[in-house]
Amino acid sequence: MKVAIGTLNPAKVNAVQECLDQLGSFTLSSTSVSSGVADQPFSDEETIQGAVNRALRAREEENADIGIGLEGGMIETDEGFFLCNWGALSGQGIEPIIAGGARIPLPVEIGRKVKSGIELKTVMDEYANKENISQKEGAVGIFTGGLVTRKEMFKHICLLLFGQYLYQTERSSD
Repeated sequence: MKVAIGTLNPAKVNAVQECLDQLGSFTLSSTSVSSGVADQPFSDEETIQGAVNRALRAREEENADIGIGLEGGMIETDEGFFLCNWGALSGQGIEPIIAGGARIPLPVEIGRKVKSGIELKTVMDEYANKENISQKEGAVGIFTGGLVTRKEMFKHICLLLFGQYLYQTERSSD
C-alpha cells in the first residue's frame, strides 16, 4: 500500500517511515505540498486544517492509497503559550482521520515573538543558537532536554492515525 506524506521535512518523513516500518506492508513517498494555512498556525483549528490539507494534497499528488499530513502550531491559553501538533490521514472513501500530539508550554518571550508574526522555527533557531531545529529535534526536543524529539512526537501521532485507520477498515470489513 502506497503512503504519501505532504512534506519534505526530515523529522516528519522519518517519523512516518518509522511508523510504517513498525506496521509493515507500506511504502512511503514524500512530496512538498501547501498546507493552505499560515506558515505559522496559531490555533488548534488552523493546525488541524493544515494537516488535513497536506494529507489530501499528498495523496492526490502522489496517487497514493493513503495521504499523511503533519502540522505543528502554537496556541495561547490563559496559562500561556503551548506547542500543538496535529496529524491527518486521508484515504479512499473515508473522512480524514485526525490525531493530536503532546503539548508543552513555551517560554513567554518565544510565544510573544511568534504571536508578533515570526515563525517558531526562526525564533527557536535564534533562541537555541542552532540551525534547522524544526528539521531535527524541534522545539519539543529543546524544551524536554532531548527526551522527546519532534520525530518521536510525530511518530506517536502517526501511530494514532494508523491505529484509527486500521480499526475503521477492520470494522467496515466485518
